Amino acid sequence: MDDIDRAILRELQTDGRIAYADLGPKVGLSASAARQRLQRLLDAKAVQVVGVTDPMAMGGQAMAMLGISVDGDPRTVADELAKHGEVVYSVLTAGGFDLFAEVVCPGPRELLDFVNDTVRPIEGVRQIQSFPYFGIHTHRFFWEVG
Repeated sequence: MDDIDRAILRELQTDGRIAYADLGPKVGLSASAARQRLQRLLDAKAVQVVGVTDPMAMGGQAMAMLGISVDGDPRTVADELAKHGEVVYSVLTAGGFDLFAEVVCPGPRELLDFVNDTVRPIEGVRQIQSFPYFGIHTHRFFWEVG
């Protein structure tokens, strides 16, 4: 991946639907050269262009990252969490928590109820630490590409 590839990725992070006619000049290429470059990155599976929903726009007003400590296999707990629509994603870790799960609920009360009534009773869950975040525009997904 060279500087032009990284420039393409930075532009796509800003606007994943940018037209090649606009993308090319922004990264110092023609539209067709930008299209070929992006296609090469897609074919190599170095990049994926996907839509990401905004949980706030979808009705969620209370969000939290849950740090979960588990007795036993954390994959079992992650699989159980995946059955619930409130869970945006979960990730296994090798750090202070066995897994993290991001959850979105309609409001603070529903978030509290979800943690207490749904997550805590899952077999193997030993401890939960909640890192709530409330407000507008809490998500921005920008990965440093160079």
